[in-house]
Amino acid sequence: MSNAFVFSGKKIGDFLYKAWEKTAIDNDWDMKFLKKDDIEVFHPALSIHGDYSTNAALILFQQQEVRDKFSSPFALANYLADIINQNKPDFISEVKVVGGFINYYLSTDYLVSEGINILNKKVYRELKKRGEEKVMVLDYSAPNIAKPFGIGHLRSTIIGQAIYNLYSCLGWKVIGDNHLGDWGTQFGSLIYMLKEVESKGKDVDNLTIQDLENLYVEFHGRLSKYPELKEEARKNFRALEMGDKVAKKYWEKCIKLSLKEYKKVYDLLGIKIDETIGESFYVEKAQEVVDDAKKQGVLIQSLGAQVIKLPKEKVPAMMVKTDGATTYLSRDLATIKYRRERWNPNLIVYEVGADQKFHFEQVFSVAQILGYAKKNELKHVAHGLIRWEEGKFSTRKGSTIHLEKVITEAIERAKGLISDDCQLNEGEKEEVAKAVGVGGIKFNDLKQEPERDIIFAWDKILNLQGYSAAYLQYAYTRCFSLLDKAQSEIDSKIDYDLEKEEIDLLRSLYLFPEKIIISAEQFSPHFLAQYLFELSQKYNLFYQRCRIIDEKKEVESFRLFLTSVTAEILSKGLRILGIQTLERM
Repeated sequence: MSNAFVFSGKKIGDFLYKAWEKTAIDNDWDMKFLKKDDIEVFHPALSIHGDYSTNAALILFQQQEVRDKFSSPFALANYLADIINQNKPDFISEVKVVGGFINYYLSTDYLVSEGINILNKKVYRELKKRGEEKVMVLDYSAPNIAKPFGIGHLRSTIIGQAIYNLYSCLGWKVIGDNHLGDWGTQFGSLIYMLKEVESKGKDVDNLTIQDLENLYVEFHGRLSKYPELKEEARKNFRALEMGDKVAKKYWEKCIKLSLKEYKKVYDLLGIKIDETIGESFYVEKAQEVVDDAKKQGVLIQSLGAQVIKLPKEKVPAMMVKTDGATTYLSRDLATIKYRRERWNPNLIVYEVGADQKFHFEQVFSVAQILGYAKKNELKHVAHGLIRWEEGKFSTRKGSTIHLEKVITEAIERAKGLISDDCQLNEGEKEEVAKAVGVGGIKFNDLKQEPERDIIFAWDKILNLQGYSAAYLQYAYTRCFSLLDKAQSEIDSKIDYDLEKEEIDLLRSLYLFPEKIIISAEQFSPHFLAQYLFELSQKYNLFYQRCRIIDEKKEVESFRLFLTSVTAEILSKGLRILGIQTLERM
């Protein structure tokens, strides 16, 4: 019996194709009407229409030969369904037709076997085979040095970590690379201000990252009155580029203060990234890219700069600025070259904001021109922004929200929801508050499609009811508590007539590995998040309407089996999303 995640509708499509093949042969029709890979099998919106469905009959009916033979798509669908039912495989209980759609219902034995495969970890072993010997470099988080870790970088960090976990689950070797924004003209502004601070007798070593942000905001506030400061900032950054010791000293202080701040945030979020290699590492390597472009004869002069023309694009890719300095784009190309040489990945993925879309289109195009990577080896996962209701965040205006403060407040608010008379000690309350608070922030992001913008609002980010992490965490805790109290053995045998709620829950379990796959392939963890929420809803309904403990032994044993599989899915699924489960809440 084949696992659902192996066929994921494919086996069903194969049986449909065999039925069509027989029909075509019987009628001497051209098999090109429908190729095996053209058959789309999907999950119906309503469970009453089965576990899988296909509209192949509607597509086939568009052919004149088919219309000459059958009166309607419904008639063709019934004809095909009859052929399938005559040779029905064990994992299908029945095939029905509704309005031209052919609907398939998986057998109870098959659904139970999928639950067993989840409990005995066979599912995970099979999933890991999908990515054997494949390597991915995943570029995510990437905060900007000298700025507090703002909530704007939350999405890249959380979504990136979930993608990392998803592909690790599928057997890929994933290298997480934190490409810090530690280079750029903004350091000219900061060096100017730090020199001024030190000239007033203040110790720069005692500054905080908040002080750095305040200095940056103050500099840009002065620009409206003193526009000549812009040139001073450029001179300072140019000095840094040339290796000036004083400029480098201030720059290194900015990095040291920032990394200390970021570690606190990553620890709170439970994030660990394999490599931390800043943009500055690639400054000298960018010249190698420029040299490669010269050797290949694709680098041309344009208004004093050096650029590469791109096919079908009006705007060329600037490699070297008019002052001779390399660009952000050339450094990103050096990054691709370095990653290929060091890790030889099958895929390099950038989890970076949608506002960088044009930049990465240019980077990927030039990478292909220079032979650094093929088109299918580079992927930009573009997430939407987190915004104020009135617009975008701006560090220059001082209107960022610092992520550490958001996390701390989320934990405090979660702590306020814990009942005073609960049986948790103080240490346990702290653990629950952190898990619920941090989980709430993460899930609020991961449950949404990455490309959409998110409006920052406390009532949404810290919503601990309904479609929230707390709801899923409590469903897991409920499962754990039942299994901990149960006296009966867990048994997958069914010796009684199942209630509707049991059937609905059972029909949800086999989807778990499929949701892992689609979340990875679409680079969108929201598919998994949505599935876990719907599973929790079905389990809670089952819990409310079906007595689990103190039932007949065979009933209790099977209901504990359903509870055990649900607990395993919630535990594994939430870990993939980076959310902690709790045995007590």
